[in-house]
Amino acid sequence: MKVVAASARRAAPPAGAAGKRTPGLRRDWRPPWPLDLHAVLAPHQRGPRDPAFQADPGGTIWRASHTPCGAGTIRLRRAGDVIEAEAWGPGAEWLLDGVPGLLGADDEPETFTPRHPIVGEQALRRPGLRIGRTGRVFEALVPAVMEQKVLSQEAWRAWGYLLRRFGEPAPGAPGLRVPPPPGVWARIPSWEWHRSGLEAVRARTIITAARAAGRLEEDPAEARLRSLPGIGVWTAAEIRQRAAGDPDAVSVGDYHLPGIVGWALAGRKVDDDGMLELLAPYAGHRHRVTRLLESSGSGPPRRGPRLPVRDYRSF
Repeated sequence: MKVVAASARRAAPPAGAAGKRTPGLRRDWRPPWPLDLHAVLAPHQRGPRDPAFQADPGGTIWRASHTPCGAGTIRLRRAGDVIEAEAWGPGAEWLLDGVPGLLGADDEPETFTPRHPIVGEQALRRPGLRIGRTGRVFEALVPAVMEQKVLSQEAWRAWGYLLRRFGEPAPGAPGLRVPPPPGVWARIPSWEWHRSGLEAVRARTIITAARAAGRLEEDPAEARLRSLPGIGVWTAAEIRQRAAGDPDAVSVGDYHLPGIVGWALAGRKVDDDGMLELLAPYAGHRHRVTRLLESSGSGPPRRGPRLPVRDYRSF
C-alpha cells in the first residue's frame, strides 16, 4: 500500500548526461497514435531522485535496467511524431527492441468505453496515455515491496540508497545506476537493509522473491506472484501494471485510490469493495480508469495533518 505524503520536485537530468559521452545504438520509432511520453513512463520513476530513472527539463527520459542481456541504459525523446531512442551497454539491443512495448504498442485503449462523464472527459484530454510494459518482473517487484504500507518517500529513500550502494554505474549515463540483478539483492547483508531504512519483513520478501526470480520472469501471472510470502493483491497489481502492462490490474489496498475513485464516480469516499463495485463496468480496463481519474485531480478534501516520514534506521 503506497502512501504519498507530499508532491515530488522535478528531477534533474543525470549528472554529466548533457556533456560528452560515447554514442550508443540508435533507433527511431513512429507510434501510429498519439503518445504522451512522460505520462506513459512516469509509473516507472520511483521518486524525483530515482537513480535508475530521470527526466531532463527538455522532456528527454533516461532509464537504466538490468536486462536478460546485462546492464543497459536507454534515452528516449520526442522529435515531432518520432520517438528517438538511443541505448548503451550489453542490454542496448534488448532495450531498443522493447521500445514499442514499453510505450504501449500492445495496449488496446480502443476497446475501452467510458461510462462516466469524468472518465470520458479525461480520456479525451489524455489521448496519449497508454499502458506500457517493461518485461522485467523482478525489477518492478523490488520497489513495489518497498512501497508496501509506507509513505512513498520512505520507500524512495531505501530504493535510492540500495541502488547507489549495490547497483552498477549505468552505461552511457554518468550519475545513473542500474538496479542490481536478483542474485545481488539476495546477498545484501542485514545491516545494509537497515541502513536503507527498510525493516526485516520487506527485506525478507525481496530476498525470497530474488531466489524465485527466474520463474517469475517466465510467468508473471497474479497467482504466481501472490504465491510468494509477502506478495499480496496490491503488490501483485503494482508489478503487473509495470512489467506486464496489465490495464486491468487494480491496486486494491492502496491508501488513496478508493477515495479518488469514489469521489470521482460517486461523489463520496468508498472502501476497496466500493471501489471495485464502481469499477466493475470497466472490467479489462480498471487500471486505465484509475490512471485517468488520478490525472483528473479529483479526490476527497484533505483533513488533518500529513503523515510523518518515519526512519527505521533509528529503531
